[in-house]
Amino acid sequence: MFQRINKLQVDLPPPTRPDPNAAAALQELLGGKYGEMSTLGNYLFQSFNFRSKSKLKPFYSLVAAITAEELGHVELVSNGIAMLNNGPDSDIDEQDGGDISGAPFEAMKDIRSFASFASAGGGALPVNSNSMSWNVDMVTTTGNVIFDLLHNFHLECGARLHKLRVYETLSDPTGREVCGYLLVRGSVHAHSYALAIKNLTGVAIEQMLPVPNIPLGNIPECQKYLDEGSHRRLYTFSPADYTELAGIWGNGEMALPTDPPGELEVVPGMPSGGKIHDLTGMPSAFAPDYAPEEMLEIAAKLTKAM
Repeated sequence: MFQRINKLQVDLPPPTRPDPNAAAALQELLGGKYGEMSTLGNYLFQSFNFRSKSKLKPFYSLVAAITAEELGHVELVSNGIAMLNNGPDSDIDEQDGGDISGAPFEAMKDIRSFASFASAGGGALPVNSNSMSWNVDMVTTTGNVIFDLLHNFHLECGARLHKLRVYETLSDPTGREVCGYLLVRGSVHAHSYALAIKNLTGVAIEQMLPVPNIPLGNIPECQKYLDEGSHRRLYTFSPADYTELAGIWGNGEMALPTDPPGELEVVPGMPSGGKIHDLTGMPSAFAPDYAPEEMLEIAAKLTKAM
């Protein structure tokens, strides 16, 4: 059971201009092989299918809590994609769609992910950077705890590689902020799965980290998250449940050698979060409609009636 909070996990800076090709690059972090749809799908079904939950609480709690964080990552990346597609906020949604016979979106036929405009009106879709659909074949849930944890470790290392490559293609602050935050949080997840494996097998797989071997401190957009200690925190995303994960993430364990030093800590609940940007309507694309004045008026009346 999930509770929804009307926030993103962090604040995203507004885009400097519409950049649908940058948004297409960011789609890889949503619907790519190692994207957030994949990490969410894997951990979600592993948590549903987890055997002996009550007897293996630290390991079940770890997967379950990270599942909830991944839901927020899907939301974060999706918002970043839509923001890059649409550009800075404006009040264009208070106008009508104008004369559509003049082909106002002629340039859109040349963007890399035309489906994001034609099908989603400039929003995000569960696809990769080439508009290939994410699919359930990317979900692994075997029921074998060690195998699934090892798969998750591999998945997080692959996601880190993806994020670094996508980061190198972007210059807009919105996309780079998404990458910077997710690089820090993905490092946490890879570290946590490595510690879980070490507890079960004695193999210090965390000594392989980071993969790829580049310190997060080399990436400017990661720095403030390192300064605040996000690389040492694992959230339960619950007011009372999943606290048993402290037996894995904590218990005297320390941050990775390439990150600022400090002891790992479990934080009940969730990050303080940031605002969800109010994506401006685009009447000429019929989003929310060609002439939305009446819609806006009705919504204002309903809000006032509350």
